[in-house]
Amino acid sequence: MAPVAAGARPARYRKKPVEIEAVEFDSWQDMEDIARWCGGRVRSEAKPSDRTDVRYWIDIPTLEGVMQASMGDWIIRGVKGEYYPCKPDVFAASYEPAEAAR
Repeated sequence: MAPVAAGARPARYRKKPVEIEAVEFDSWQDMEDIARWCGGRVRSEAKPSDRTDVRYWIDIPTLEGVMQASMGDWIIRGVKGEYYPCKPDVFAASYEPAEAAR
């Protein structure tokens, strides 16, 4: 971790509880619907050595530029309507179903 500048004092913060919408990109069968939902574009690439080995992903326009959602990622619609991909381990550590939180 980088050292803190002289005079700066880090403080502890907690995320405010907010509800988001999210969908898990876990099936190639739903990828067109998911891409449409987030304004993304389905992409694919086959291995040159084995044209039957195809990798699919969704390019998602985000506030930071285009980001890729790979199979297994979650796609989140944030509090301001922005979309972005989230790795499954980060999603599991950060979110729970809204019904469970009440």
